[in-house]
Amino acid sequence: MAEAVARSSAATGGGEEVSLKDKGNEFFKAGNYLKAAALYTQAIKLDPSNPSLYRAAAFLQLVKLNKALADSETTIALNPQWEKGYFRKGCILEAMERYDDALAAFQTALQYNSQSAEVSRKIKRISQLAKDKKRAQEVENMRSNVDMAKHLDTLRSELSEKLGSEESLKEMFSFLVETMEMAVKSWHENAKVDPRVYFLLDKEKTQIDKYAPVVNIDKAFESPHTHGSCFSFLRQYAEESFSKAACLVTPKSIISYPQVWKGQGPRKWRHGQHDGFFVQFESPFLRKVWFIPSSNEKGQTLCRDPDTLDISAHEVIPRIFKEKQ
Repeated sequence: MAEAVARSSAATGGGEEVSLKDKGNEFFKAGNYLKAAALYTQAIKLDPSNPSLYRAAAFLQLVKLNKALADSETTIALNPQWEKGYFRKGCILEAMERYDDALAAFQTALQYNSQSAEVSRKIKRISQLAKDKKRAQEVENMRSNVDMAKHLDTLRSELSEKLGSEESLKEMFSFLVETMEMAVKSWHENAKVDPRVYFLLDKEKTQIDKYAPVVNIDKAFESPHTHGSCFSFLRQYAEESFSKAACLVTPKSIISYPQVWKGQGPRKWRHGQHDGFFVQFESPFLRKVWFIPSSNEKGQTLCRDPDTLDISAHEVIPRIFKEKQ
């Protein structure tokens, strides 16, 4: 890296014993990259056609990446077979996080010096960085583009059979999808959701000033007593508010009772060790429960696809609407 310019010619006019290149290299090694670059610039003025007189290494250390890249391109244009030019270009592109381009530069460098352990190490490192960056982008896309509807086709078909009316189907399905997506986005942002039950109120019958569309249930899972009291309240609330459906959202971590993830008997649940949250849909026609597991990837919290559970084994709360066939 320190060899940034070749020895300037005797055209210095003063017969200096120490060339501008050597002076620049001394400053470079001492960490004074700005002074080194200035001396290298003087050398370029004396011999601009020399491919080794360019300041890519110094500009890289000064984080002047565009200037560094331009100098590396000039070096390569002047001597297309010099491995060092491609190596420096690769280092600059790495600093720019342009990993695919950096990998191409290092691979070209290896063509001209196949024995270089330094270049081989760079290729290995950049290949991994490129994979990591690609995966990080995929994770960010999944976090940003939440689409729960694509996981609920079966439910939509079941609701369609039960409801008949396309308008009612759209209203109920949209209510569930929006509730789930809101919960996923909250989990992505804060790694938590608030334990709540959301109600699909009847716009014509519900007294909006008396019944809110959301009920907090943060104490519901502390004991059999609080669980039973909460369930009784929710059933009464659903009836008196003329709700058409309800959707419970609660993090697994707060559930002391019932511990629905343990399943029945000796069976083990595949999400037993995963963090995440439950979503339970309640209506007079249909009941469903899902678990949305969570993981941490590339420093980001990521919700996985919802896993449909057997509601007879994993219900978080008992039925709150009177069943209709």
